Amino acid sequence: MFEIRHLDPQQYRQQTRKSTLIVAVVFAVLAMSLSALAVAMFGSPEVSNFRWNLAGVLLGLAIAIALVRNVFWTQPWMAAAVYGWQLKRSLMSVTNAMHQVEAGVKAGSPEAMKLLRFYHLGLGEMHNLDGNPQALNDLGGQIDKHREAMLEMGLSIDQYQLDPAWLDTLQQSAGGPST
Repeated sequence: MFEIRHLDPQQYRQQTRKSTLIVAVVFAVLAMSLSALAVAMFGSPEVSNFRWNLAGVLLGLAIAIALVRNVFWTQPWMAAAVYGWQLKRSLMSVTNAMHQVEAGVKAGSPEAMKLLRFYHLGLGEMHNLDGNPQALNDLGGQIDKHREAMLEMGLSIDQYQLDPAWLDTLQQSAGGPST
């Protein structure tokens, strides 16, 4: 279950830049080192060594991906980037079912109402972290209208957690596959 946390946008951007730089440097060092090693071991001065250089870069990429997933992902310096990735992934899971969410909202489904509220709060957090708080102005009236409808239904507007069961319930009621 993903939960929206309110992070300081300046600190978030600083931390994500740092983690991006670390991962990029690790990849560059691996790619250059493995390319040089592949050319030294298997290359020949008489022919092009492009394939060995490419093989080294691809191997460096594979190792960098494995390091990010298995080692770096749990490091404190990577926490902001992981949070941003999880936030965007959670928003995308709602976006992928948006036609069902909107139909559920029209039908008065509590799960759909909560999902749309989570989506609005998550978008606000994402745009805030990305330094683009003006992006929500286009949805301003729609967000306020939805919040008021939730209050009228007696639903909590503090939907900072995404419960995957909401999506499952919504998709099952629509006859679609569950996620």
